Amino acid sequence: MLVIRSLLFNLAFYANNVVQMIFWTPFYFLGPRSFAWWIVRFWSRTHLWLMKVIAGTDHIVRGREKLPEGGYIIAPKHQSAWDTIAFLPWWPDPIYILKRQLMWIPLFGWYIARMKMIAIDRGNREQAIRSINASAQQAVDDGRQIIIYPEGTRRPPGAEPSYKSGIAHIYEKLDVPVVPIAHMAGLYWPRRKFLRHPGLIEVEVLDPIPPGLSRSAFMAELERRTEEACDRLLLRAVEGPNPPPLPPTAQARLDAIKARRAADPDAA
Repeated sequence: MLVIRSLLFNLAFYANNVVQMIFWTPFYFLGPRSFAWWIVRFWSRTHLWLMKVIAGTDHIVRGREKLPEGGYIIAPKHQSAWDTIAFLPWWPDPIYILKRQLMWIPLFGWYIARMKMIAIDRGNREQAIRSINASAQQAVDDGRQIIIYPEGTRRPPGAEPSYKSGIAHIYEKLDVPVVPIAHMAGLYWPRRKFLRHPGLIEVEVLDPIPPGLSRSAFMAELERRTEEACDRLLLRAVEGPNPPPLPPTAQARLDAIKARRAADPDAA
C-alpha cells in the first residue's frame, strides 16, 4: 500500500505541476505580481492537499505568532523538497536565495524569475556575495522576507549540522532578525527517495534571533536553537501513533539523544 500511495502521489505531484503551469501561465505573467503570488500559494496548497489525501501525510505549524513585522530573514531546516513548497503560503511576497541553475529549467525558471528571487552562482563566491548584498538589502527595504537555508543543501534527518557562513554574512549586513524554523519533513518526504511516508509533519517557528550579535555568536545560537528543536520533533515523531521509518542518520541521532538523557535526566 505504501508503494502504491507513493506512486500515486508522485504522479499527481508532477501532473499538478504541468497542468497548473500551463493553465496559469498567461495570468501569471500578464497579471500583477500580487495575483502571481496568489497562484503560487494556491499551487503550494494543492500539493500539500494531495500529499494529505493520497500519501496520508499532514502537517501542523506551531509558533507563527512569533513572526515579526516587516523585512527579516527566515532560516528553515532543509531536508526535503517539502520544505521548499510548504512555507510559500505564509508570506505575501517572500524572496528565496537559490542556485541559478534552477533558472535554466524551462517554464519553471521563468516562474522563478517573475517572483524576483535571488539567483546565485555557488561556484563564484565573491560574485554571489555581491549579488546577495544588493538584492537582499532592497528586499528588506521593501518589507519582504528573505528565505535562506543555512545548510545550503538538503541534509538527511539527524545528520550532523553543517551550517554555512553565508547566512551570518547576510545577518550582519542587513541588521535584521533571523527566524529559525525547525521540522523533520525528511522523515516523511526523504531526499532522493521515491516513498512518501504517512504521518504528521510538525513545524516549529522558533523565537527570532535579534540583530547585533557577532558572527560566531549568531551561528552558535542559530544552530543550537534549530537542532534542539529538531531533536524534540524527532522524539515526538518516533513516539507518536504513526512513527515513520528512520534513516541511519536519524537513528544514530535518536540513540545519542536517549543516551544523553539516560546519563543526565535533569538535562532532558
